[in-house]
Amino acid sequence: MSVSSSTSAAGQGFFSNPYLLLVLTVAMWGGHSVVSRLAVGEISPASLTCLRWLVVACIMFTVARRGLREHWPALKPRLGYLAAMGSLGYTGYNILLYWSAHYTTAINLNIINGAMPALIFIFALAVFRQRVTPLQWIGTLVSMTGVAVVAGKGDWAALAALTVNRGDFFIFIATALYAGYSVLLRNKPMVPSIVLFAVMASAALLSSIVVLGVEIAAGEFYWPSWKGWLLLLYVAIFPSLLSQLFFMRAIELIGAGRAGLFTNLMPLFGASFAMLILGEELALYHAVALALVLGGILLAEWRRPAG
Repeated sequence: MSVSSSTSAAGQGFFSNPYLLLVLTVAMWGGHSVVSRLAVGEISPASLTCLRWLVVACIMFTVARRGLREHWPALKPRLGYLAAMGSLGYTGYNILLYWSAHYTTAINLNIINGAMPALIFIFALAVFRQRVTPLQWIGTLVSMTGVAVVAGKGDWAALAALTVNRGDFFIFIATALYAGYSVLLRNKPMVPSIVLFAVMASAALLSSIVVLGVEIAAGEFYWPSWKGWLLLLYVAIFPSLLSQLFFMRAIELIGAGRAGLFTNLMPLFGASFAMLILGEELALYHAVALALVLGGILLAEWRRPAG
């Protein structure tokens, strides 16, 4: 067997293994919060948001231009909807993530992010009247209790006095935005995922230019350092592009429901990376909160009704 054919077979094997693709995807997402902390002082939040989507939009338009032309009749009536989705789910989530990284730890970012499945459940109930089981209610309540433990740093008096870290507040709002985006994806136009991603990445780029303008007007813009450019390159290639392609391929292989369960591992990856790379310490309240968030998700997923 030639070297080229061996490489081709290895590539096909890689893209035929949904579990490897999903583990790599969640690892990239978990590492994103660590990168957000590393970016503080190296590249401004709006610059990182805008430039990452510039890179992704250019790549996606190159890759998906034929599909965009083919599916334009289905896309054109829904452009406003897709623009809102890209602006909230991509630009809104990411700018809030990068702002929150200035005020809280990567461990906190990941644990609060881990409540996303519970928020998706709540929004799906509110928007689509999804059928609910008692275990789902209990699981959602347990997960949100974990978020409260992180926000109050294990001190219920601090939480009751509303002395919550602004970074924890920002990342919770960001998580809620992305959960809303995830629920509303149910009404997406019936086009290939790669075409849909290209359109929403372009919308994210346009809306992030507005955010960048606000940052410049506020005098908070600064040019990236060499480290900032490297972090931007990582964010554009891995969490923004490869993880999306890997996740879409995994969904094709095993379905959205089974693939979605792997996102529950994100707080574990993120907390591990934060300790290994940033030297952050896992406090007792972090461990309690992580157990509550993941335990709540498991309860909510247990014998979940079809559909």
